[in-house]
Amino acid sequence: MAEDEQSGIEPRSFLTCVTELAGLLGVGDVGMEPKHRHARHLAHAVRKPLFEHASLPEEWFAPLMAAAVYDPDPSFCRWFVEPAVYAFGRRRVMAALVDYLRIGTDAERAGAARAWYSAHVPLRADRSPAYGPGGVRDPALDESQDIKAAWLEASLRVFAEATELRMRHRVLLGLPTSRAAYPQYLHELLESTLASARVHADPHTRRWVAAADHEEEG
Repeated sequence: MAEDEQSGIEPRSFLTCVTELAGLLGVGDVGMEPKHRHARHLAHAVRKPLFEHASLPEEWFAPLMAAAVYDPDPSFCRWFVEPAVYAFGRRRVMAALVDYLRIGTDAERAGAARAWYSAHVPLRADRSPAYGPGGVRDPALDESQDIKAAWLEASLRVFAEATELRMRHRVLLGLPTSRAAYPQYLHELLESTLASARVHADPHTRRWVAAADHEEEG
């Protein structure tokens, strides 16, 4: 079920994304369902072919990430994120989501936040032919510690800059309350965020900072 029908991501935008992917994969249209169902049916049609490829062409990366970000349903955006992680590497997928969070519209930022969770999908050699013979995979494809730190930084900055309360809630959900989870260079920005959250009018925001303060005291 869609996370939020008022998310700002229109079903037609998602339909445009999956239609482009279907064209790249050579998947025919699936019928003339109502608009809100048509995109999901077409997404289902491209899911299996995406996993059957041992590699994906370079020009497929951007449409695949767009479909992941514009998918309004957090239960299904993994259909696009997972094959992208296998084919292009976790590092590149996460870096693309960081870019959406940094410079995207509010709708794209919300979509990136939904897709970020799926980008942590565990990788298995038997899950995708993207693995080489014997389950060999270049570890550099999936090295992502610095990208995860970049996500934390972008989230803190979005929290500080966002004027829309819902966007602040979205990024808070992905921000750890433990200071130990943040690299040292982000501690000043984190403390600034915590100070702002302590006096925020929104009770959800104050609960998040209270959890962070409690963890620090413990």
